Amino acid sequence: MKSSYAKIYPDMNEFHTNGLSDKIFAQFSNLIHHHTGIKVTPSKRTNIEGKLRKRSRFLGFKSVTEYAEMVFERDGLDSELEIIFDLATTNKTDFFREPTHFDLLEKLLVPTILNARSKKVTPRLKFWSAASSNGAEAFTIAIVLAELTAYRRHFEYSVLGTDISSEMITQARQAIYPVNMLNPVPDALIRKYFMRGRNSDISPKVRIIPELRKKVQFYKENLLSSKLSVDKDMDIIFLRNVLIYFDPPTQKDVIRRLVEHLRPSGYIVLGHTEAAIGNNIGFEQVGTGVFRVN
Repeated sequence: MKSSYAKIYPDMNEFHTNGLSDKIFAQFSNLIHHHTGIKVTPSKRTNIEGKLRKRSRFLGFKSVTEYAEMVFERDGLDSELEIIFDLATTNKTDFFREPTHFDLLEKLLVPTILNARSKKVTPRLKFWSAASSNGAEAFTIAIVLAELTAYRRHFEYSVLGTDISSEMITQARQAIYPVNMLNPVPDALIRKYFMRGRNSDISPKVRIIPELRKKVQFYKENLLSSKLSVDKDMDIIFLRNVLIYFDPPTQKDVIRRLVEHLRPSGYIVLGHTEAAIGNNIGFEQVGTGVFRVN
């Protein structure tokens, strides 16, 4: 019996036994774009094929063709959909990636927000890492805020991290990272916010300290969803280096949907290479890729 998705995607009637045929590549590309908005260009074909081959071998199939037949012709899509999303996403991230954004967060964005808040109660600021991958960005935000509360301003804060990949959300919740990911992190912050694993000599790893982990929550979210399960009083949204995977109409649609979750005069932070997207929408730019949304 054919999958209910068969009508959405091209028919599977041409296969290459040793490689990814144009028709199979189109089918997987359409599937990914339909559900995630990510545009799988021909330049990514080799990468996608390699990942599909690995998945096919893991499940015991002799070829990607057999795997594709299972997914699209034998009702295997429901069980494989999340796996295919994971194969399509890059999940490239680092601590303090594009560090000028965190300088602005400390020196301009947070002080500006706090100055506009009532002094009668302790302010509570809310931040959203909207494509959080393994959590490095969300925890970097939390580190900056923890430093601010310790040395300069008294306020409460929380950080939300969301991602389409269940695997990435699991990793983010564990908050365990290889030591080499800490290269961009100042030594003083490493000593303060990271713990070394017991077997660090064998496989060097660190974990975010419990006090900081309590400030950050992670859950799965698809930015293309018509209704996002996110509070609508965020102060700052980080949406960095994910729009580049969308076509222009999807980029604008995602931004417009996300800014609905900002407080008045909140900020959205895009990747450095995505700054032109924010400019085209007409937001007030306060830094490279950083915009105030009035």
